[in-house]
Amino acid sequence: MSTGTAEGGAAGSGRSTAAEALALLERRGQTVAVAESLTGGLVAAELTAVDGASRSFRGSVTAYATALKQELLGVDAALLAERGAVDAEVARQMARGVAGALGADWGVATTGVAGPTSQDGQPVGTVHVAVAGPAERVASAALRLAGDRSGIRIQAVEAAVKLLFSELIATAGAQDTEQHSGI
Repeated sequence: MSTGTAEGGAAGSGRSTAAEALALLERRGQTVAVAESLTGGLVAAELTAVDGASRSFRGSVTAYATALKQELLGVDAALLAERGAVDAEVARQMARGVAGALGADWGVATTGVAGPTSQDGQPVGTVHVAVAGPAERVASAALRLAGDRSGIRIQAVEAAVKLLFSELIATAGAQDTEQHSGI
């Protein structure tokens, strides 16, 4: 059984949310890039499954190894040493880092533990997603997801795409004001 969302898509279907997010980005002339750890490229796959995604999707970095989060995305080495890769601030820095590295207006990031065992002292199902936007705006969500490895990864993808969409909606008024000088 499928339940409709406010955007007209099916609940649990990131595709319609991804399509809506990409449509908003295209209307604004903005772009998005993705940094992924536990999702291993699934957020990028979700976005690029949408027809016309290339108009707004810049690319992605799958930084599965902790060292790559620092080397490619600019995550603070001291933060990684102190807290490990499964951390809200790490996710926020990954989102900012990928936006900067790939020249995008928006960055989306995922980090966490899909299982089967814990990592960095964090239990399976601990996930952090983040979205960084223009004007230093960064939002993140800490999640405790249940299920097997595959289910946790799918839920993380859905959460990341939904966070991107909600941040785009939240900034819609500011975007209109910037483009029309408040008129």
